[in-house]
Amino acid sequence: MSFIDHLEDLRWHVIRSVIAVLLGAIIVFIYADFVVNDILFAPTRADFVSARWLCSIGQKIGIGDTLCFQQVDVKFLETTMTGQFVASFTLAFIGGFIIAFPYIFWEFWKFLRPALSSNELKKTRGIIFWVSILFFAGVAFGYYILTPFMVNFYFNYKLSPQIQIMPTFSDYLENLIYTTVGIGILFQMPLLVMVLARIGIVTAKFLRKYRRHAFVVILIAAAIITPSTDPFSLTIVTIPLYLLFEASIIIASRINKSQKKEEEEWS
Repeated sequence: MSFIDHLEDLRWHVIRSVIAVLLGAIIVFIYADFVVNDILFAPTRADFVSARWLCSIGQKIGIGDTLCFQQVDVKFLETTMTGQFVASFTLAFIGGFIIAFPYIFWEFWKFLRPALSSNELKKTRGIIFWVSILFFAGVAFGYYILTPFMVNFYFNYKLSPQIQIMPTFSDYLENLIYTTVGIGILFQMPLLVMVLARIGIVTAKFLRKYRRHAFVVILIAAAIITPSTDPFSLTIVTIPLYLLFEASIIIASRINKSQKKEEEEWS
């Protein structure tokens, strides 16, 4: 295929991906009331599923109500007439992207597959499944763990009783996007390292050597993803990302051993 033919092929992959996002967005928009009240606002409540789970764990391990979230009266406002209207379209688009993510990556993979050899295709078998699992795991972590912690912390942190916290709905939605979709993308780190190790760009030895540098990069990424740069939020995001980096070292190590064994057998 010529370069123009490749562009034409890519264009249709992009068009089909956009259509999938739009279909997902239409579904979210139709059920916008349910999505906002029962999904978006759920992490702001003290009886949220992960809040109850953490509270019960704290009581079972003997630290009392330390991990229990305090009941807070979380309300949002809008300062513009078009605020809720624009936010509903943002919500629909992001929801559509999350729903269609596996299909979007499948289209992307279909575009790349012809450039790979049969051996490379064999080694990347199941990649769509693992990319989707890691993405949804990151979204779930941001939704069930990070978001309720942040809401409870910020709404209970007051310098003075005269200060009333009442952020806009658009502000909350923007923060929720960062802490779900953003972290879902960052959770792709092990697969990225796996691909780079397969093609020989990254080795486990290299990752171990620059472990400290990687920690700084992870810290910067966490600061970009989290809506604020306070130590509390950074710690919650940094810990799982660093654990994923350590998992990436293990994956790269196994790939390097397998490649070395194949080279020895070939020689």
